[in-house]
Amino acid sequence: MRLSVLDIETQKTFNEIGRNKIHELKVSVVGFYDSAADAYLTFEEKEISRLEEYLRQTDLLIGFNIKFFDLPVLQPYLGLSVETLPVLDLLEEIRQVRGHRVTLQSLAVATLKEAKSGSGFEAVRLFREGRMDELKKYCLDDVRITKGIFDYGCEHSRVYFKSERDFQTHEIPVTWGQNLDRFAKKPTVFPSTLF
Repeated sequence: MRLSVLDIETQKTFNEIGRNKIHELKVSVVGFYDSAADAYLTFEEKEISRLEEYLRQTDLLIGFNIKFFDLPVLQPYLGLSVETLPVLDLLEEIRQVRGHRVTLQSLAVATLKEAKSGSGFEAVRLFREGRMDELKKYCLDDVRITKGIFDYGCEHSRVYFKSERDFQTHEIPVTWGQNLDRFAKKPTVFPSTLF
């Protein structure tokens, strides 16, 4: 099965455009992992047509909050509908188990014993300052962390997060490793409010 992991960074923030116009955030860079080549790739806004070739070939696209953020921002750049892509959104799977959202940072620290290398606001600043190499590194760090959490969940049927409420580490049972066929090659249902 050809697996891909995707993360995007944007040119703008929600403070600038509001939450109802997510597509107006515009892509600055896309970080991407392709299991067929075992390679990490980046695509700037002007290179997204190359990314689309990879999206058409993937059996399963994995991300963190990918349905509610990354893909709606990416959709205006694509000649295909993101609703046709087979997607595993790790945040959505975790929210179904825990009943609430967790952050990628809290999962990275508790599950992988490492921290994210920055934040979305810093990524916007890097883009505006033209520091594309640093921006690409940050974005690929998030792709690597997302892949690490996915792989850990496949191997151990659980991941962990550190709660900001009680500062304790909590276990989250996950079944995505046993259910990849459930996600692969099936169109994804997106919230109707996004498109």
